[in-house]
Amino acid sequence: MATLTTALFNSAQALQVIGQSLAVTQNNVTNAQTPGWARQVQTVEARPLDIPEGLPGGTYAGPLVSTRDTYAETSVQQQQSALNSSQQTVSDLQNLQPLFDLTGATGVSAAINNLFDSFSQLSINPNDTVSRQNVLTAAQTTAQAFQQAATGITSQATTVDTETQGTVDDINRLGGVIAQLNSQTQVNADGSVDAGVDAQMYSTLEELSQDVNFTTISGSDGKISVYLGGQTPLVLGDTACTIQGNFSLPETQITDENGNDITSQLTGGQLGSELNTTNNLLPSYLTGLNTLAQTLADQVNTTLAGGLDQNGQAPTEDLFQYDNSSDAAFSLSVNPLTPDQLAAASAGAPGGNGNALALSQLVNANVVNGQTFSQAFGTLGGQVGTDISNAQSEVTTDQSLLTQAQNLRQQVSGVDLDQEAANLMNEQEAYQATAKMFDILNNLDDAALDMIPAATS
Repeated sequence: MATLTTALFNSAQALQVIGQSLAVTQNNVTNAQTPGWARQVQTVEARPLDIPEGLPGGTYAGPLVSTRDTYAETSVQQQQSALNSSQQTVSDLQNLQPLFDLTGATGVSAAINNLFDSFSQLSINPNDTVSRQNVLTAAQTTAQAFQQAATGITSQATTVDTETQGTVDDINRLGGVIAQLNSQTQVNADGSVDAGVDAQMYSTLEELSQDVNFTTISGSDGKISVYLGGQTPLVLGDTACTIQGNFSLPETQITDENGNDITSQLTGGQLGSELNTTNNLLPSYLTGLNTLAQTLADQVNTTLAGGLDQNGQAPTEDLFQYDNSSDAAFSLSVNPLTPDQLAAASAGAPGGNGNALALSQLVNANVVNGQTFSQAFGTLGGQVGTDISNAQSEVTTDQSLLTQAQNLRQQVSGVDLDQEAANLMNEQEAYQATAKMFDILNNLDDAALDMIPAATS
């Protein structure tokens, strides 16, 4: 009788365990597309069996275990950060391509070519008013082309600053969400945490990885602390820290909530790309453009200063002017000369074309860091193109690596609907079989009780 009762008890316990497993499987299926969800597994553990000691054996539901793998999650976050960084670089630099047309059809390249063509025509007709006016017009167009290119770069820098502030705001927002989720996180008696909160946490962390690079540390209380660049706290338990963008300096600076400069730590995600673009790439392009504008202006002015104008006089005013070397392209302009003031003749031959020839020959002079004007602009435009091409190649590579990382995570902790369907069938069959056994044992137990003679008074 005791054995029968024990078997009945164990069957009832088995039904309860299988019922819990069914519920977990159904929950996995329901949340298969929930961002951040990791497949949950209901463990089953054996009870001690020792009938004489009153230990009936059987099974009971053990801890609910998450299949989440921190290595797989970290890999996805890192690759997501790298991909968003390269994508942001492509997006920001593509806007500059029209400024660096290397075909010679538009912009600075075309303007320089036209300027030297006008010098060449002046050498043919040094005293022709139209040729002289063409030089002034070409010089004005050249100055405007440099100004437009410089303005385009500085305008893009302003755009990137705006993007950077938006990214900083988003990082602070996500830090607040993570801190809030931490406040909802509790470790259950079996060591597990709420699967729904856990899914929201890792979905938010992946979203954060699009913005910036970071590392995480999980505490024994189940709460996750986040460190930007692996060093600066963004979230400490239930507390969110904030970062700020400082755009008042020559280089954009990101500071922690205590005002400490953390810019160098932020190398990944959209923020890392934006900082690299605004602090390194755009300034390098502008420096190259300023050097080209300054050298062109100085070389032309110096050559003109050594000649004679149409009246046989030494020139008293330069053709080009600019404020200083740091903004030569932006401030380049043409002085208000009249055609007769151009010094086309050499000092020893009034009315001749000696100086106009010297001006036209500047086109082949290696005066810009060992390069001609066209070569220097080609190098600058080529660098922009190379930076874009490299970023585009990185997008392709990073996308492939991210897909691999996501596939690995899916294999480890994702919900396989086919497998879950098979699990449901097995669990349902097990439940039905155990229920039948329970009915049989229950009937046997009733029959055994009926066989016991009723007590007589």
